Amino acid sequence: MFRPALLLSLLLAAQAGAQTLLPLDSRPATRVLPALIAGLAGSTPHVPPALLLGNAAQEANPALLAAWLNTQPTDGPLIAALDALAYGGLVQSRSSPLTAEGALARLEPLREWHARTGQPVYAFITLPREPDATNRARNLEVVRAMLDWAASGVLAQFDITWDDALPGSPAPAEGAALAKEAADRGLTNVRVSPGADEVLSMLAARALAPQPKTVRVEYSDPAAAQKVIRYEGIPLTQSAANHAAGSGFTVTETADADLTLYVFNGGDPRKAALRVSALLRRGPVAVADVEKVNLGNSRLWADLTTLRQHANLRSLAAWGTPGNNLGAALAHAKLSLNGADPLRQDALLAREYANDVIYSTELRAALRKAVPEKELDTPQGQAALLRLAQNYFPLRIGNEYALADAGLPWGRSFEWDFELEPR
Repeated sequence: MFRPALLLSLLLAAQAGAQTLLPLDSRPATRVLPALIAGLAGSTPHVPPALLLGNAAQEANPALLAAWLNTQPTDGPLIAALDALAYGGLVQSRSSPLTAEGALARLEPLREWHARTGQPVYAFITLPREPDATNRARNLEVVRAMLDWAASGVLAQFDITWDDALPGSPAPAEGAALAKEAADRGLTNVRVSPGADEVLSMLAARALAPQPKTVRVEYSDPAAAQKVIRYEGIPLTQSAANHAAGSGFTVTETADADLTLYVFNGGDPRKAALRVSALLRRGPVAVADVEKVNLGNSRLWADLTTLRQHANLRSLAAWGTPGNNLGAALAHAKLSLNGADPLRQDALLAREYANDVIYSTELRAALRKAVPEKELDTPQGQAALLRLAQNYFPLRIGNEYALADAGLPWGRSFEWDFELEPR
């Protein structure tokens, strides 16, 4: 239950900056990371407090989110995850009992915001994963209504994505049908591709760094890159192309590209680290480690750290599915090429390294060994995380960072949240 004074302070909280972000839910990957990426140039994005967003057990309150939105500045774009308002979050989009009419009524504040401010809305919505989805017909009806919004100009850019499409999922076929509908209607502002957690960051890159940029994609195992990857139902090469376009890049094969995205998808990690080092001598490089899901390759990152090249990357990602990592790395890199504040760029690299390398490759396993999963959502579990985490700090990227605080916001070991402070 919100206390009135606390609720008022949350709704009225506003800082200097133009863009407003409405995240998918309260997870750090969907709330904190997109805001840090969007703020690379020096502004402070407006993001709802975590208490106003959904989590695994509780949906977001659409009335409170709409009230929060109405208190934000109106001199910049709104970048929004529609599932947050329509259903209360990604988890709830799969099983919400709402009718299509009820979900669309919850989305009306976005139409009203656009009409009132005249500012563009960049938005995305997901096709739910199987077997969790309980009413795919309802979700599709809402998506098709959003195509009408895109056609009328309410949505300046609209991405339709699908979440965790394992074999047998109808989402890829649904996406193909929706892409054809959009093309038949001449909707050039609609994109359809796999994705979920990374999409808000990609939309931020398109909205805030619209200048044309090129990217060349290189794989540690080119043959394996042609194979269909888990969770997306398409080859890794196609996923990289989708995420590049979704972040505002044009893919090229030429050596003079604005960015090289090095995708580690298997093979010799030491050879890969040396290759990244060589590429950095030519120009900007981002690294997406997609060899395993939710787990970085410890040898790759140890060698890059030994070579001191992790500090020279435009971005790095190893925290999620292949698509999560490709999208996050490309979005961060796109905004970094647009004139990032050096201190914010270094701090974001440090956060990515702490989360994607330290936590995913070592700290999560140590935590699971020390504390049973069912006991993590306790004061003792949270204290164990902070105690174990201190063993990996200070961390040096360009600057040196100490760990100021850490916790498990969803009470599970899958993700942590933390604060770094420069020393």
